[in-house]
Amino acid sequence: MATINSNFLKLKAGYLFPEIARRVKAYTESAPDKAARIIRCGIGDVTEPLPSAVRDAMHVAVDEQGERSTFKGYGPEQGYEFLRQAIVDNQFSNLGISADEVFISDGSKCDTGNILDIFGKGNTIAITDPVYPVYVDTNVMAGNTGDADDKGAYAGLLYMPCTAENNFVADVPTQKADLIYLCFPNNPTGAVATREQLTAWVKYAKENNAIILFDAAYEAFIQDPEIPHSIYEIEGAKDCAIEFRSFSKNGGFTGVRCAYTIIPKGLTGKAEDGSDISIHQLWSRRHSTKFNGASYPVQKGAAAVFSEEGKKQVSELISHYMGNAKLFREACLSLGLEVYGGENAPYVWVGCPAGVSSWEMFDKMLHEAQVVVTPGSGFGSAGEGYFRISAFNSRENVEEVCNRLKALIA
Repeated sequence: MATINSNFLKLKAGYLFPEIARRVKAYTESAPDKAARIIRCGIGDVTEPLPSAVRDAMHVAVDEQGERSTFKGYGPEQGYEFLRQAIVDNQFSNLGISADEVFISDGSKCDTGNILDIFGKGNTIAITDPVYPVYVDTNVMAGNTGDADDKGAYAGLLYMPCTAENNFVADVPTQKADLIYLCFPNNPTGAVATREQLTAWVKYAKENNAIILFDAAYEAFIQDPEIPHSIYEIEGAKDCAIEFRSFSKNGGFTGVRCAYTIIPKGLTGKAEDGSDISIHQLWSRRHSTKFNGASYPVQKGAAAVFSEEGKKQVSELISHYMGNAKLFREACLSLGLEVYGGENAPYVWVGCPAGVSSWEMFDKMLHEAQVVVTPGSGFGSAGEGYFRISAFNSRENVEEVCNRLKALIA
């Protein structure tokens, strides 16, 4: 009889976003007359069309696939050189990153989970709380945790609370960690880390021979010029950090799928015999074995993000979404709610009214205002008492949500 990976049985009943979808489906079936009024501000999915520069490049690439002389079959698993070099030139200029340290993929969500393939058992895994659920669930699947307690916290993980007291930026722990998940700008709280804070993390990682898994999927939304966009802006980070980035939110690629991971060639981990092993080589081997590369038209579209027209259009998209975030912030502040984020990230992290839990607030917003948000407790126990609003939407919908919020809470 075929046996299963029993670690999957440790997972809680449902991944956060499918659970939200289930509740929304149940509500629409019970109140079909309200279904058309629902505005979704929960999952961080973009709503605006792909930039025309991207679409034009993809059209050309598709046409190339129709001619024998320009047809592309299997491409390099690590990504086409034209995209890898464009990424270095436009995102990591003067940071000492080379094109062969860039690995193209179909999503940073995939990469942050798949990266565990190359790390062994017994590592101490540090995660923030609240946290993007993928970091936790993939470690559960990989067998890096024990069972969850009544609050959903898994044995074996080092949880680093992010609260209003520390501005939702985790403090460097006193315990030793081997793998550290950091996400800035943060999902779900919208918090950002200063240069000094990131410097402290790099110092900690180097002192403890740890590796930082730095998720920078939202770096394009940073408005403050003093906030670093890359962990590699910090001296020494190339010796202790892997960075994940995506075209999903800045270029609108959530449905197109393209991202990239940076692994410096000097980054090493320890083998069982104590020898140093190149993480870059391990990831390249894993990537080549389990992934056939993002499609050629998609990579051409991604490269167009860095064209002059593409940069302008992406900037307009970011301004649109950050304008939405500003409206949400102002509306929630006007209601006397506790508000974080929304200034350097497309997420607004809001304290629930007194006496209302995260899931109660979710149900209240859905049933009484027909607005879908994300309950903070779905990101970890430290998220209880908060909810997240996504700024990915049309301006018309955002203005309507603000009006419904005021009617609901005022």
